[in-house]
Amino acid sequence: MRLRTACPATPRAWTVELRSHVSGLVLICRHCPHGTTPITAVTARSAALAHLARHVRSDLRPPHLRICQCHEHGCRWHPRHRGCAGPIRLLLACERGGRLWRLTDACSACAAATAQAAVVPDTALARAPQPPATARQRRHPKGPGERIRVRDMLSYLAAALPESTSAAARLLALQCALRMNTHMRVRLSKGVLRSLRLDTAEGPWNELEHARWLRTVPGGAANEIAAELLDLTLLGQAPARPDRRRAADWALRASSSSAVRAIGPLPRLASVYLAANADPEFGTGLDDLEQMARACGTRPAELASTLDQLARTGLLGSWQACPDSGDLQWILARGMGIRVGDYKREVP
Repeated sequence: MRLRTACPATPRAWTVELRSHVSGLVLICRHCPHGTTPITAVTARSAALAHLARHVRSDLRPPHLRICQCHEHGCRWHPRHRGCAGPIRLLLACERGGRLWRLTDACSACAAATAQAAVVPDTALARAPQPPATARQRRHPKGPGERIRVRDMLSYLAAALPESTSAAARLLALQCALRMNTHMRVRLSKGVLRSLRLDTAEGPWNELEHARWLRTVPGGAANEIAAELLDLTLLGQAPARPDRRRAADWALRASSSSAVRAIGPLPRLASVYLAANADPEFGTGLDDLEQMARACGTRPAELASTLDQLARTGLLGSWQACPDSGDLQWILARGMGIRVGDYKREVP
C-alpha cells in the first residue's frame, strides 16, 4: 500500500492588504489576531513585505514538507496551465495595484504562470549569523556565489518594484540593493554610474524616488551620489556586505562589456539576467520568457528584439522560445545551436 505524505498542519500562504483609513492607511493581516496596523503611504510597501517576511521566518520548513499552496486553493491565483511541476519555491505576488500582497509556497510551474509575482530567494530570508569574538582570521565568503546572489536579487526586484519601472532604474536598484550598508544607506561613485551609463541621467533616480523605494540624501562627496533605501525587506539579506559588494561588481562587469554598453539599458539588464541564470560551465540557460520580461521591466515582444540585438553583438550564440510553453533557452557562446519546440532563432 502506498503511504500518503503528511501535509503541513498550517498552510504556508500569507496575505496582507493595505486599506484606506481616516488617518491614512492601515495594514490588515488575515493571519494576525491583533487587527489592523496604521502605516504611512511612504512605508506601505516596505511594511507589507516586512510583515510577510516575519511570518515566513516563524514557519521555516525543510523542502520535503512544503507543497504548492495555489494548487491547494484550486489554482485561482493564476490562469490554467498543464499542472503543478518543479521544485517548491517561495512566491511573492501583488494584486489590485499593490493593495494586496501574498507570500506563498508554489511550484515552479505555478510561479511562472502567476502575474505580477517573483520568486523570493532563500538568501533574503535567512538571518546572518553573528561570528564569535575571536582572533581575526582570513574571511571566507558566505552563502551563495555572486551569480546566484544577483539572480535572486533580480527576481526579488521584479516583485518589489512597480511593473512600469524602466530597465535603467532596475540596473540602478540592483547596485543600490547589493551595496547598501546596515543603515540602508548607499553611496554610488561616479565611476560606477559611468559604467552603468547613468552618470548624467536623473530619470532612474527620480523613478525609484517616485516609487518610494529610495530617496537621495545630501552630504555626498562631489564624485558620488548618496541615497537611503526605503525597502525594509532588504535588511533580511543574509550575506555580509563584502560578499554583496562582490556580487554588485559581478553584475557591473556583466552589464558593462564593450559589446552591450552602446545599445541601451535594456540590453545591459538583459545581459546581466542571462549571465546570472545561465550554467556557469556550459553557458546554457533555461527560463520562462514572461518571467525574464517581468524582471527586465518590458514586454515579451520587446524582449525578443533585445535578444536579437544581443545575438548580433556576439554575446548570444543562439536563443529560442517555445510558443506553446513559453520556455526560453539560450547559449552564451557563439557557434552553438539548440532547439525547443518549433520556434528557433540563431546567429548565422
